[in-house]
Amino acid sequence: MNLLLVTQQEIDSQGCVLLTDRRHQHIQNIHRLKVGDTLQAGVINGLCGEAEIIEQQSHATRLKLNLYKQPPPPLPVTLLLALPRPRMLARSLEHLATLGVKKLVLMQTNRVEKSYWQSPELKPEKIHQHLILGLEQAKDTLLPEVIFKNRFKPFVEDELASLAANSLKLVAHPGNYPTCPRNIDQQLTLAIGPEGGFVDYEIQLLEAQNFQPVQMGERILRVETAVTALLSRLF
Repeated sequence: MNLLLVTQQEIDSQGCVLLTDRRHQHIQNIHRLKVGDTLQAGVINGLCGEAEIIEQQSHATRLKLNLYKQPPPPLPVTLLLALPRPRMLARSLEHLATLGVKKLVLMQTNRVEKSYWQSPELKPEKIHQHLILGLEQAKDTLLPEVIFKNRFKPFVEDELASLAANSLKLVAHPGNYPTCPRNIDQQLTLAIGPEGGFVDYEIQLLEAQNFQPVQMGERILRVETAVTALLSRLF
C-alpha cells in the first residue's frame, strides 16, 4: 500500500479518519508505523497528501489528513477490452488502474465464453477492490469507470462512434498490419481482443467505425501482458 486511500464519508469534521479494517492492519503490521509517524494518503476521486497517526490501538488507527496536491494525470485513453477469464480479469483491473486508465469497456466478443459474465469477479464490490489495489500501488486517487457491453455488434454499430469521437482509434490485432505507434500525444480509443484475437467479422465492424488495426509482432501475449505492453508503447 503505497498510498492510503479513504472515502470522503470516512473523514470527520476535524479532518480525521478512524480505520479498523485491512488498512489499519497494514499500517500496524506491514508499515509498522506509530503515533507521530506519517504516510502518504488520498481521498478517492480527490486530493493527495499525507496522514499523521494521532492515535493507535490494537484494533484501530486514527489519522489526521493533510491533503494538498492533485493525483497523477490520467492516460488519455478509453480502453475497449474483451472480457478476460475471471482470474485474468482481476489482475488486469489492478494493472489498468495502476497505469492510469480511467475508462474501461468490458465487451463480449465471439471468443469470450458467455459463462465469464456470471463470474463473482464481476460483482461491483470485487471490481472496486481490484481497482483500489491498483490505485494504491500507483499513488493515484481517481477511480476508473468500468462499463459492461455484453452484445458486441449493437455496441459497435450504435454506441462506439459517440464513445470514440475525436480520438485516434486503434485495434490491437495480430497480422499483416502497421506496427503499433509510439508516444502518441492525443486522445486514444484502443480495442484489445481476447487471447484468441477478434474474429474477422469483428475486425470488419471496427474498421467500419474507423478503427485502424495495428500489431506488435508475431508473439501472442496474454491479456494483462498485452495491455501493459501496448499502453507503455503508446504513451
